[in-house]
Amino acid sequence: EDEIAAALATAGTTPDPEAIRAARRALMQALATRHATALQTVYDACAVPGPYAPEAAPAGRRALRLACLALLSTLDGGARARALFAAADNMTESIGALNLLVAEGEATAELEAFRARWAKDALVMDKWLSAQAMLSPPGQAAEVVAGLAADPGFAWQNPNRFRALLGGFAANHAGFHRADGAGYALFADWLIRLDPRNPQTAARMSTAFETWRRYDAGRQALARAALERIAATPGLSRDLTEMSSRLLG
Repeated sequence: EDEIAAALATAGTTPDPEAIRAARRALMQALATRHATALQTVYDACAVPGPYAPEAAPAGRRALRLACLALLSTLDGGARARALFAAADNMTESIGALNLLVAEGEATAELEAFRARWAKDALVMDKWLSAQAMLSPPGQAAEVVAGLAADPGFAWQNPNRFRALLGGFAANHAGFHRADGAGYALFADWLIRLDPRNPQTAARMSTAFETWRRYDAGRQALARAALERIAATPGLSRDLTEMSSRLLG
């Protein structure tokens, strides 16, 4: 969606993140409706029996199966993804099905089950955080991220954990660029909080604001306000001061 926004901006059109998301989803639904039988056939045929193997052939079958499932999930509200999540015996299909359920806003039970199983594996839990931040429906994404960040177990001082959640949110195009500015405000709050602990990571992640001039006047004003609030923070590091100043021009 960000690439579509960039292409529109290059062509002289002001991109609308919500319209881009709606059009992309409508296209996926149209493809799924037109080719539902073929997609189901390929999905069934690409099931990989037996123990998990990381070789190229079964990996390719799993990838194609998940691509078909992504289209079919726009029609069935995540029913097939829920069944795959319950039956999956490997991480690829488990996280793939979970991602699709998150995108459909239908993942509450599966998110809890995944967390209960993998809570002690930091890398897997980073995937769990990223999935919710990146794929939650835009109208809910800022609130989902704020709730995850408020969890006492969120080790925000850990750069990988911080990037998993906040970096994932920055990649949620329509969620980050929400028209009410909630995404900008939340992101600014966390950059300001991180800066005294890890100014390098805070500065690098501030590039999420790099494209703010692409958008409509309302979003531009809200993004500018967030950047100005960062820049005006007392004791701001040199790294984040330089980046916020550059972004503000």
